[in-house]
Amino acid sequence: MMMRCGWSAAAVVVVVVMVGVMVASPVTGELARVEHPTKEDGSLAVLVVGDWGRKGQYNQTLVATQMGVIGEELAADFILSTGDNFYNDGLTGDNDTASFQESFTNIYTADSLQKPWYIVLGNHDYTGDALAQQSPAIRAVDSRWTSINKSFIVDSDIAEFFLVDTVPFVQKYWNESKFDWRQVAPRDTYLSTLLTDLGDAMSQSNATWKIVVGHHTISSGCEHGNTTDLVAMLLPVLKTYGADMYINGHDHCLQRITSIDSPLEFITSGGGSRAWAGKFKQTSDKLEFIYDGQGFLSMQLTMAEASFAFYDVTGAVLYSWQLTKSTSTN
Repeated sequence: MMMRCGWSAAAVVVVVVMVGVMVASPVTGELARVEHPTKEDGSLAVLVVGDWGRKGQYNQTLVATQMGVIGEELAADFILSTGDNFYNDGLTGDNDTASFQESFTNIYTADSLQKPWYIVLGNHDYTGDALAQQSPAIRAVDSRWTSINKSFIVDSDIAEFFLVDTVPFVQKYWNESKFDWRQVAPRDTYLSTLLTDLGDAMSQSNATWKIVVGHHTISSGCEHGNTTDLVAMLLPVLKTYGADMYINGHDHCLQRITSIDSPLEFITSGGGSRAWAGKFKQTSDKLEFIYDGQGFLSMQLTMAEASFAFYDVTGAVLYSWQLTKSTSTN
């Protein structure tokens, strides 16, 4: 049984007018926050997809169709994107509405997917205009798109989702001129501030489930393998402040890995379009499941239990599992 100690006061102050829509500016030095309430029974259903933005190609439309089916079955509350939202080089600017609609609005058309989409950026998003996806002009095209900052929190009472901008952590990207580092450079200052803010927010969280979402892998058996910069800098924060799971994309596969020295789970949902790389890496953690193809993840959360399932392009369940918690810990 997974156990977490509760914490007291919350430090991130925000005013929310509508579910997942209107968010006040955060106090300096704190992560912005979106509040998204649970269902009336206190449960939450979430879909997770990553590495998808290919204008419908590479089975993106098939994945989207099945997301719509499962979203209807589960009454999905919102969708998380683990990044690489627009290939190959992000959006060219906040006026690049054609690319945005061709890869997002015109693909995810099911009624069940007309819910907020909470977004992190991937490395391919950073090689275009990395600020465009946070622009009100893009949100005006499709109000589902919720990327209020490169890192922010989705607060759903029983769960807090800490969306983390992982691209600047990867040192090798800083040697490539095509990356858009506006509002990020200098790297050391940006990362130090982000890690401090993340640690503060996690330490003050009262949520039963603390879920960190980023683009890059920490522990992975797929093509890219472990991201050493995240292992060195982000992983210690997750372990120190009791993250239950880290969910990522980047590797175009579906996988579940359990940490060998903590309760932390590493979950990859990066099968939104192009996949089948056929390349695998070793990880020192325990590989529970791996699928080198397209698909997505569902999560169903309550105070006491979290249920997960990976689906393929036909909607078949590839693998499912549950985690439990004592409800007396919070």
